[in-house]
Amino acid sequence: MKLRPSLALLLALAVTGVGVHAQSAADLTNDSAPRKFSTLPLKPTLTEAQAAQLSARFLTRFHYDAQPLDAAMSQKIFKAYLDSLDGEKVFFTQADMAKFAPLKTQLDGSIWNQDLSGPFSIFNLYVQRAIERMTYARGLLKQGFDFTANESYNYDRKKADWPKDQAELDTLWRQRTMNDWLRLKLAGKTDDDIRKTLDKRYAGYIDRVKQLDGEDAFQSFMNAYAESTDPHTDYLGPRAAENFDISMKLSLEGIGAVLQARDEYTAIREVVPAGPASKSGKVHVGDRIVAIGEGTSGPMVDVIGWRLDDVVKHIRGKKDTTVRLEILPSDSGVDGKHELITLVRQKVSIEEQAAKKKIIEVKDGNVSRKIGVIDLPTFYSDFGARREGDKNFKSATRDVAKLLGELKAAGVEGVVVDLRNNGGGSLAEANELTGLFIDKGPVVQVRDARGQVEVQGDDDPGMSWSGPLAVLVNRGSASASEIFAAAIQDYGRGLIIGQPTFGKGTVQNLVDLDRFTRTGQEKPQFGELKMTIAEFFRINGGSTQLKGVTPDIQFPKNGDEKDFGESTYDNALQWTQIAPADYKPVADLKAYLSPLQTKHDARVAQAPAWKLMLDELAQYRKMRDRTTISLNFAQREQERKDLDALQADYRARHKAIDGNTAAEDEASLDDGLNANERSLKSELKQETDAKKAADPQLDETAHILFDAVGLIKSDSKLAAQVLPYGGKFDTSSTAAVSQTPAPVTPASTTH
Repeated sequence: MKLRPSLALLLALAVTGVGVHAQSAADLTNDSAPRKFSTLPLKPTLTEAQAAQLSARFLTRFHYDAQPLDAAMSQKIFKAYLDSLDGEKVFFTQADMAKFAPLKTQLDGSIWNQDLSGPFSIFNLYVQRAIERMTYARGLLKQGFDFTANESYNYDRKKADWPKDQAELDTLWRQRTMNDWLRLKLAGKTDDDIRKTLDKRYAGYIDRVKQLDGEDAFQSFMNAYAESTDPHTDYLGPRAAENFDISMKLSLEGIGAVLQARDEYTAIREVVPAGPASKSGKVHVGDRIVAIGEGTSGPMVDVIGWRLDDVVKHIRGKKDTTVRLEILPSDSGVDGKHELITLVRQKVSIEEQAAKKKIIEVKDGNVSRKIGVIDLPTFYSDFGARREGDKNFKSATRDVAKLLGELKAAGVEGVVVDLRNNGGGSLAEANELTGLFIDKGPVVQVRDARGQVEVQGDDDPGMSWSGPLAVLVNRGSASASEIFAAAIQDYGRGLIIGQPTFGKGTVQNLVDLDRFTRTGQEKPQFGELKMTIAEFFRINGGSTQLKGVTPDIQFPKNGDEKDFGESTYDNALQWTQIAPADYKPVADLKAYLSPLQTKHDARVAQAPAWKLMLDELAQYRKMRDRTTISLNFAQREQERKDLDALQADYRARHKAIDGNTAAEDEASLDDGLNANERSLKSELKQETDAKKAADPQLDETAHILFDAVGLIKSDSKLAAQVLPYGGKFDTSSTAAVSQTPAPVTPASTTH
């Protein structure tokens, strides 16, 4: 699963401070220092042209829905490429589009003939236009604006036409800049402060645009081609491929720090526990890296003003190698004393995305029960370590099995597996994780491009948890999450609760393009394809493609389904079905769905937290459905007052419900700043407060499971229907807790 933001949006995200783990197995050897600014025009390399042609050979022959790379595909690539660069239609004009028109049906030839000059010419003009627009916006700041007219700004331009000419583009950017100014003005900033803030913001954007290089151009174009075949096929350049590998294995070799670009500095956003940086006691959140040296005596390279991934590249390195960091401490000004810190890179685990557990104690009258919760953000697996026989390889299934044993030891009576916003991961992990909750049997059916169907499942008898089970899902639950939820639902093994899922029913495999070249280069040159090779089906024969998994008990939708989910992609595969696998449901949950739904409806109708959630969802839907905003100060000021009053009411209700006072410190609804324009301390506090916030959907899921346990205990006949394998389970058994998953299937198959 993925969203497809425009390159302009990605640049904006850099402003908001998207952190990057600054560790990996890359080597700092004799690379020349990256340039602060790229030299225009950017030009494709021979390696990139060869990588494009090689990718086309794979996509046209081995993709699950292989399509020829011809004039028709060229038109799809053309549209996807322009959407990635300027999806909001704020840089190019209709005159620019007329210049691009001949390329619309020629991009297939660009790839087959290894001539990427056309795609690069579009990218170069994008860079030029982006700089021109930001320069124009900076010029507007000198004169200020009149906010007394009844003018409005249409900020949702996905379906708008390209601006007719320069004059229309100027009007659009004047309105954009006015809105930026007005947000700060409404937050109480003076005109001088507003000018300084916005000039710095726009100048920073120009700097980041100038730092775009040929690899960025090639990555954007190749992703446009890959995603034109289907929404989940991607091209990963060497940088992107390395980061994807890290995200799958949740471990890396480095210093153990999360970095963030702030102004011209690279700042420490987080120090990973037990990593080299943490153990040194000398690296702190907010410290700024000003120079990097390799080894104990290599020259120090000044990195002020560098793009973030270039700094990351220089900090990354192999285990047991040394790196030196020149640090400007967080509590020092720009003229403060620098400190030199020497660190030895080690293997670091990224525990933030690993499975976690907690226990919710649910009380109803005089009855109290412990409900265990396992939060699984992704289906991760260290394919390499597993293939090499490492007994301690990182695995979602192994981690969850261990947590289940701990929950059983704590005496929980039910378990909730929280898969909200879990976008998938390893197919093997989804299969094996299901095996922790069923005795044995098929889990998923996989159909390849030849139409051959393979049934994958759990062949090992025994379960890590055989008691009452619920799976909590939402629109962000995709792919491997849907495999797991669908199998649990088809077996009748547990309740599926929440919102309908994403609807991704395809399987991707990683193709290392360097394996098919004869360059002799040790360093990756050609990148990887994450290519759709198969479609998976439920064991009942249906597909999760487009439709997703429909929960047994549904929670309110938030409205994102109109813009988020498989059904929003124009080129998504259609839903289909095949014959069911040979399986037998282990229970019939329909026997108690009706009373559980009745209890749920009655409870949430009286629950202040649930009512507050519904009110906030309604307000969220109302705000996101807007596409225009007034540029009249008086009107916006009144809207702000109304919204401030509404938010104050929400904060008061939160405090009355759960004592949460975190939001009381917020001075206003909107301070007009981008994320990295606030202090890092403020950002981190907001993140911490968000994690502490009440979670009515999880609490209600635990209460539904509480009700289920009560019904089971009070009715032996019902227990025999809704509990697996005739209602026989022993929550004290730990025999299966240490089970080791079977050998991995295709080592790089992902969802």
